[in-house]
Amino acid sequence: MSAEFEQLVAQFEQFQSKIQRIDDQFAGIGEMQSELSSLEATATSPDRSITVVAGPGGSVKDIRLTEEALRQRPQALSAALMSTLQQAVAESARMQAAIVDQHMGEDLQLTEKVLETQSELLGTPVEELRSRVEDTTAAPKPAEEEQHDDYSQQSFLRASDQPKPPPPPASGGSQADDFLKNLFNDEDGR
Repeated sequence: MSAEFEQLVAQFEQFQSKIQRIDDQFAGIGEMQSELSSLEATATSPDRSITVVAGPGGSVKDIRLTEEALRQRPQALSAALMSTLQQAVAESARMQAAIVDQHMGEDLQLTEKVLETQSELLGTPVEELRSRVEDTTAAPKPAEEEQHDDYSQQSFLRASDQPKPPPPPASGGSQADDFLKNLFNDEDGR
């Protein structure tokens, strides 16, 4: 009986360490969400006649054209606009990946995956793209007021994103039992 008890204790400690890791990873999720939602990547054409601002998810927030841009032939304007747009969206993706890696840990290697993919698609060396990421992450951020409020009892989800209560389980076991079984099975590879 004591061997079973020791095994249960070991499994419980393993479970607690997993919960702690998850808590640590999600501790800054509100800050990450804020950084992602305010993200802006700006790209300018070589002749500085076109500027595109991209936001999270590759959304286009702004396109600015100078008088010089409007004097270009339609095909040249179209090509320059598409190139500048692609640069802004690619920069936005790199910035997003860097923010996620910063908050969720380097284990994901999301930034590296994005850099490798963009290198293949854009024909730009990974090292050049990496230096762009380092330049944007090294840029000083504006100082924010320190907040000393206790947010420990608040959800980081918007009210519309709050999860609905799960339906009662159809099987004999509870969802908590299934969760614990899956949690340990995933870790042990069973």
